[in-house]
Amino acid sequence: MMNKVFQTAQEALADVQDGATILIGGFGVSGVPTELVVALLEQGARDLTIVNNNAGNGPIGLSQLIEAGRVAKMVCSFARSSDKKNPNAVAFAQAYREGKIELEVVPQGTMVERMRAAGAGIGPFFTPTSYGTRLAEGKEQRVIDGVGYVLEQPLKGDVALIKAQYADPMGNLTYRYAGRNFGPTMAMAATVTVAQVDAVVDLGEISPEHVVTPGIFVQRVVEIKGREHG
Repeated sequence: MMNKVFQTAQEALADVQDGATILIGGFGVSGVPTELVVALLEQGARDLTIVNNNAGNGPIGLSQLIEAGRVAKMVCSFARSSDKKNPNAVAFAQAYREGKIELEVVPQGTMVERMRAAGAGIGPFFTPTSYGTRLAEGKEQRVIDGVGYVLEQPLKGDVALIKAQYADPMGNLTYRYAGRNFGPTMAMAATVTVAQVDAVVDLGEISPEHVVTPGIFVQRVVEIKGREHG
């Protein structure tokens, strides 16, 4: 039987390369693989392109990567919090003002669909979202049946860092409520998916009907104790 469980997050991320595109799950504080992001910081990879819903949430994790100068480009829907005292707002805003980080703002639904397209192995697609706005500049735009559309490209990752509730040794995953968010789509869109889970259970303990992300999309699993409500 194939066992995809790694003993530590550091081992699971040891081969991340400089310049990699990293998909990081999470919506607000829900489903954020914080320990994996911290391990990536310790691992040392640089010039990263990070794809995330926002540019960090709180002082730990992605904000630290940005503050350490390890992120070359941020692809997100919300670059900063409206709360200027929020640590992620300070870290990203400072790096952006100093020209140390590139920003690509992508509407949330478009970002998910771009990753889904990459995971499904299909090409670019047209969406009406952002038609006629600054976000559509430089992209092909068409009017079809009276509706304006923008051509968007698939968004693939070298590595996806996601958080799930349970995994079995073969990498089948279940999620806890809203912690699911971008995880299933990111797992499909990445070459290597690393899942941080609350617990690894025996093979067969997760009913097939309850598997959300099949193990075929997950290459590495790390059990992180004490995070069952994250």
